[in-house]
Amino acid sequence: METVEFVANGVPRRLEVDPAMPLAWVLRDLLDLQGTKVSCGVGVCGACTVHVDGEPTRACSTPVGSVRGRHVLTIEGLSADGDHPLQRAWRAEQVPQCGFCQSGQIMQAAALLARPGRPDRAAIVEHMADNLCRCGTYGRIVRAIERAVTEAKG
Repeated sequence: METVEFVANGVPRRLEVDPAMPLAWVLRDLLDLQGTKVSCGVGVCGACTVHVDGEPTRACSTPVGSVRGRHVLTIEGLSADGDHPLQRAWRAEQVPQCGFCQSGQIMQAAALLARPGRPDRAAIVEHMADNLCRCGTYGRIVRAIERAVTEAKG
């Protein structure tokens, strides 16, 4: 066990943990941030996507020791009231079916929206390609991101 300090959703955290413990487990089990889901456990599907210093990161395969001194943003920290342009667009486009992958999808998309410029459909599809949806709602996901881009970037 070691002391690991990082900032989660703007809140400084100091934990005594095994630094090899996956960040997803720390977020879900120790910090009670249940929005981050774990599916594949090896960083392939994207359900566990969070941001570490603004970059989309697979929390299931990221050891918590690697986020020392860094900023972690989860779906809970994206918007206190669920009013981020992506969250509004997700509702408007009725994206979720089972909903399991949705926090990871939104966090992956939020990284794209944070970048300069206005991504077109091809850039959106390319950016989202590694996030899997068991239900196959890819068309709705892309439409929601396009809607959020229009709202956020005009």
